[in-house]
Amino acid sequence: MKPKRTILCVDDNEQSLSIRKVMLETRGYRVVACSSAQDALENFKRGGIDLVLSDLVMPNFDGTKLIEEIKNLSPETPAILFSGKIAIYDGDTRADVFLPKGMYAPAELLERIRLMLVRKRGPRKSANPRLPAAMAPPA
Repeated sequence: MKPKRTILCVDDNEQSLSIRKVMLETRGYRVVACSSAQDALENFKRGGIDLVLSDLVMPNFDGTKLIEEIKNLSPETPAILFSGKIAIYDGDTRADVFLPKGMYAPAELLERIRLMLVRKRGPRKSANPRLPAAMAPPA
């Protein structure tokens, strides 16, 4: 069985956060749910996060700033930024994808997450890899 991928899900709206958490968990992901960007950053620093899914508009510390901090720590971690208040975001962000809440089907979000995680992992390794001569076991 392959290990579960861990998604850091951040939204100051508890109901939206809960719905998104259940949706992701039923698809086999492990979810770390946070209702503030400060809490999310602390959780990210503990390690083990494969992808970040964050609301844009949050009090004190918004999603753009959270993703900037995360990308400074780990540039290869994929990040999706979403908003229920803004349909098109053209601000400066280091997020890999921006999605307006309610303007996409849950299946689209799940597919984007899947593709971003595949891209992060890289191509599949062959079942029977060839070792370089220097690493091959002695005959």
